[in-house]
Amino acid sequence: MIAVISGDIIGSRKLENQGIWLDPLQDLLNAWGESPKDWKLERGDFFQVEVPEIEEALKKALQIKALIKKIKPLDKQKKANSIDVRLAIGIGDKTYSGDTISISNGSAFVNSGEKLDILKKENITLGIKTSNSEFDEEINLYLELLSLFADKWSVSSAELIEVVLNKPSKTQAEIGKILGIKQSGVSRRWKRANMDEVLEVEKMYRKKIKNLLL
Repeated sequence: MIAVISGDIIGSRKLENQGIWLDPLQDLLNAWGESPKDWKLERGDFFQVEVPEIEEALKKALQIKALIKKIKPLDKQKKANSIDVRLAIGIGDKTYSGDTISISNGSAFVNSGEKLDILKKENITLGIKTSNSEFDEEINLYLELLSLFADKWSVSSAELIEVVLNKPSKTQAEIGKILGIKQSGVSRRWKRANMDEVLEVEKMYRKKIKNLLL
C-alpha cells in the first residue's frame, strides 16, 4: 500500500507572483522525491505526490499546509496570507507505475482524486479516503476539526508547525533558537497554533493506520 496526496492551491490566481508559493513547494517536494515520477505540478496550482510510507502521509500533508500558510502576505498589516491549500490523502494500492505520476494508477490514486473532488464540494481543506469506510469516517472527523484551526494559522504559527514537524525532538527552548525568539514566545505560538492538538491527531492517525494494516 502507498499514499498519494493530491492538492490544489486556493486563491493562487489572485497573486501576480506565483513564485512565492511555487518555488518553496517545489523545493519541499524535491526533498521527498523526483519529478515527474514521484511528484508533479500541473495546471498551475494542482499537484500530486506519492508517499511510499503511508504512516508518513498526514505529517507530509501538514508540512505542505504549514509551508503554504507561512508565506508572508503582501499586505504587511495582515498576519496570514490569502492563499491556502486543499489536501486529499488517498491510501491504497499502486497497480501501474508510469514514467510520470500523472499516468501511474491504482486505488491510492483513485481515492486521492475522488477525495479531492469531495473536499471541494464540502469546502473542507483536508481529508482522507481508503477502502475502509469506518476508518475514513473517524479520521475525517479528526481532520475536519483540525482544519478549523489549521486554516487560520498565521505566518508565525505556520513557522512553528514547520519546525516542530521537521524536528520533533527539539525542546521549546531549542525551537526558540531556531525561530529567533524566546522560549516564552514559543509557548504562546504553541497555544495559538493548537500544537498539542495537531500532534495528537497526527499520532492518532499513525496508530489507526497501523491497525488498518493488521
